[in-house]
Parts: sequence; C-alpha cells; structure tokens
Amino acid sequence: MASTPTTDPALARDGLLAHRGLSGPAPFVAVALFLAGIGVFICAGWFYTRRPGPRGRAVAYGLGAVGIGCFAIATFLPFFLGATPTLRRPTTTATLAIVSPTSGQVLRGDPAIVHVVLRLDGGQVVPFTSLRLEPNEGHIHLYLDGTLVSMTTGLTADITAVPGAHELEAEFVAVDHGPFDPRVRVTTPFSVAG
Repeated sequence: MASTPTTDPALARDGLLAHRGLSGPAPFVAVALFLAGIGVFICAGWFYTRRPGPRGRAVAYGLGAVGIGCFAIATFLPFFLGATPTLRRPTTTATLAIVSPTSGQVLRGDPAIVHVVLRLDGGQVVPFTSLRLEPNEGHIHLYLDGTLVSMTTGLTADITAVPGAHELEAEFVAVDHGPFDPRVRVTTPFSVAG
C-alpha cells in the first residue's frame, strides 16, 4: 500500500486556531474601521487634554463614542456578513492518497527534490481562505518528518529532503486551514541516498 490513511478525532481539535480569513472586501473594511477608531480616540484625547471646558469635553466624549462604534463594527462585521466561526469542525467525504513518492522509494540527491503528487477523491482544492466552511473544499498541507513544509492549493508540489529516511504526510484541511473531523491524512515512507 502506497499510503496509509490516518484519522485521529482527538487531534482534530488541535488546529482550531489556524489562519482564518474572509474573501472579499470585508477584512479590509474591518481593518480600516479599526484604524479609524484608533485615530478617533487619539483626537478625543487631544480635545480632552488641550481644550478644557464643556465644549472640549463634549467633543471628546462624542469622538470617544464614535471610536467605540468603529471598534464594535470592525469586530462584528464578519458576523454581520454571516461568516461565523464554529467550534465544531466540519466533516468531509473526501479521501486523499499519495501517488508519488511511492512507499519505500529511494530518491537520489543531497538534497533531493521530492516531486509530490496527490490524488483527492470527493473533494476540491480551492485557492481562497474563508470562515464559511464547506465539507469538501479545502487546502493541502504537506509535512516532512512532522514539520510543515508546504501549504498548497494544488495536488502537486516540489519539496527538498536531505539524505536519510523520511516520512511524508499530506493532509486535506478545510478552507480555514483547520482540520476536518475526522482528519483526512495520509503518510508514506521514503528515503534519500546522497
């Protein structure tokens, strides 16, 4: 067998705080509102300290309220757009297999270039990151000897490996870069002769 699927529901929760994002202008609007809120708070502080009296304090309090509004909208904008993160990981029917390198294959080089070819059945690799998790859409993460070496939106990749015995692991992850539950992982051993 060229690859061994592994699923570990206990580990499926580990990747929960992965890279997350929204497609479209929402992230840029949220960042702009957050920065505007900071600017408004700085102005409010200036009015409060440099313009004593009822008029200066009224302007400072008004600007403070606007700043709080900017922070609140920036924080909750993704939720208003329906992109609510969930604590429960999605499931998928997709299966993943490592086509190349084959189990026990010996490559040559110091370092060797390992041409990784994967097969994904029942799933689709997509080029975007989102909080809207679809059960059969995601990305591929490649690990060499337990270390993440590639996050790709394709089924082929070239990585390098030094002489010695190695284990390649590929994982199909959701569009937020977190794992499916159960995880969709395959591994294969190979070695490099210098």
